[in-house]
Amino acid sequence: QLHLTTSEKNELARSLEMVQNQLQEKESEIKRKITEYKDKLLQAEKEHQDALTEANQKNEVEIEACYEKISSLEHFISSQKLEIEHLKSNKEQLNNSLKEANQALEELLKTKVR
Repeated sequence: QLHLTTSEKNELARSLEMVQNQLQEKESEIKRKITEYKDKLLQAEKEHQDALTEANQKNEVEIEACYEKISSLEHFISSQKLEIEHLKSNKEQLNNSLKEANQALEELLKTKVR
C-alpha cells in the first residue's frame, strides 16, 4: 500500500511538474505576444502620429497659400475698384468736354447762319 501510494505521489509530482512547465511555457509565450503587440501598437501609434503631423503641415501650407491668394485677390479687387472710379471720372470729364464742344459747335453754327 505504501509503495503504491509513494508511486502515485511520484506520478502526481511528475504530472504537477509537467503542468507547471506547460504553464510557464504558456506564460512565457503570452508575455512574448504581449510584448510583440505592445511593440506593434507603439509602431502603429508612431506611424499614425507621423501621418497626422505630415497632414497638419500640409494643411498649414495649403491654408497659408489660400490666405495669400485671398490677400492677392482683395488687393486686385481694390485696384479694380480704383480703376473703375478713375474711368468713371474720365467718362464724366469726357461727357462734360463733349457737351462744351457741342455747345461751342452750336454757337459757331448759329454765328455762321447769321
